[in-house]
Amino acid sequence: MNLVALNLDSLRPGQPIPFALRRADGVLLTQKGFVFRNRAELAALLGRDLQIFVDTDESGESHRSYMAQLQSMLLAETALGQLANVQLGVTAQASAQAADDGPPNWPDLQLRSTQLLRTPQADDFLPRLLALHGELARHTQQAPDATLLALIYLSALETRMYSATHAMLVACVSMVVAHETLHWPEPRCHSLGAAALSMNVAMTALQDELAVQAEAPSAAQMDVIHAHAGAAEALLRRAGVADEDWLQAVRQHHDRAPGPLAVRSASGQMARLIQRADLFGARIAPRATRHPMLVTAAMQASYYDEARQVDEAGAALIKTLGVYPPGSFVRLASQEVGVVLRRGASATTPRVAVVLNRDGMATGEPIPRDTAQPGWKITAALPQRQVRVKTGLQRLLDMV
Repeated sequence: MNLVALNLDSLRPGQPIPFALRRADGVLLTQKGFVFRNRAELAALLGRDLQIFVDTDESGESHRSYMAQLQSMLLAETALGQLANVQLGVTAQASAQAADDGPPNWPDLQLRSTQLLRTPQADDFLPRLLALHGELARHTQQAPDATLLALIYLSALETRMYSATHAMLVACVSMVVAHETLHWPEPRCHSLGAAALSMNVAMTALQDELAVQAEAPSAAQMDVIHAHAGAAEALLRRAGVADEDWLQAVRQHHDRAPGPLAVRSASGQMARLIQRADLFGARIAPRATRHPMLVTAAMQASYYDEARQVDEAGAALIKTLGVYPPGSFVRLASQEVGVVLRRGASATTPRVAVVLNRDGMATGEPIPRDTAQPGWKITAALPQRQVRVKTGLQRLLDMV
């Protein structure tokens, strides 16, 4: 453990802290991703501790990025008042470094996307948004099953950074469906992913609040919810977005008009696919007031439209992801329980990693199973909360 003191003024209310905070003796104060609403709340958390510390052995790139900001300002002889206002977060340089050809670091992507989507008024918002979208598009094209596994798995757990995790899931699901099943041209797929990623940019912080709020939304909160699609479009225009299909898909992404895709404009088709993926993603995520819905039930909700007819975009989603998509939990005919790793030859025969044996005991190491084999046929979907074993996400990703 290598503890380094941190300036309290560098912590930004309403933004997830990109590393864990500790006391001088190393005792943990907050986990990475903690959000405080105001200075009074931070003071109450710290109590009499006048200093807080970061363990640079565990904070990695986030702390190095912060220190690089300070060093560059000192070398430029920046005024002390400006130095005091250096904010934590991912700089444009760090964002560019993250967008290399390596595998994704999903916890860091969650944190970075949360910081980004909570600050759409920032001068560098659009280039950072496009960089994040480029990363996600690359992952969906190069490793679609691993990308779906990570985001569906994380969505069933996430409340602190719900909004950004949900936006990434909807963007990636939509792009995979558009590429593999609908065969849309690349420019439209690009606009689709960007629209899905930014659809809730006018209420990111509110969505995170509502995910952990036990009470029903207030009248003021409902006003923001009802207005968020138009408000998001306006924010994106001010940020410099000129792609009308992207902008109109954001504005229309909550429209509920059934009917085939062919009768809709390009932006209308994009909005409909986003709406179906949005419906699916929202239902598999937890809330303070309810458990996540079973993945099969969430799929069914996306499959039927407002007139209880088969929805074309919803049907394309299920055809692409399968009945049991990567990241979901299932019970096999052998009575084993596993996590879906990747899609199979049919919608009901994915590859699975068993984590509980037939006696309900942890297997230690996940065991691969081909559910096309009768003895390992899937018999039911399971909620993640009922699987009493913790398997690291990276361990599962290594098996895809």
